[in-house]
Amino acid sequence: MSLLLDTQVFLWFETNSPKLDDLLRRTIGREQDVYVSAASFLEIAVKQRAGKLELEGSPRAAARASGLSELAIGGADAETASALDWDNDDPFDRMLVAHCLNRDLALVTADPRMRNRNDIAVIWAG
Repeated sequence: MSLLLDTQVFLWFETNSPKLDDLLRRTIGREQDVYVSAASFLEIAVKQRAGKLELEGSPRAAARASGLSELAIGGADAETASALDWDNDDPFDRMLVAHCLNRDLALVTADPRMRNRNDIAVIWAG
């Protein structure tokens, strides 16, 4: 199964947070196709700039070092994200859902706004 980590789960994975279940951490570590969206790297940068997040080093480099693949944002992803019939206006959340829809990925998330989506596979990490 191909997985897309949402931003929070990626940060928990990279910082060895106890908030991420050990079984799920091992699953992420052994799956071959685990992705982090470029949108998550942007979200991290925005939060760092606003003083809401402290993180040492490059999140892209950390993802690569952990064997995670970067998922670029394409035009089809932008169109899908903008066309979602969803009351969540967070552009980062919308992009993650679009990635999953366009690439048949399972989203690993602890975000309650994502938990009940029935158009994508969701692996609950909360």
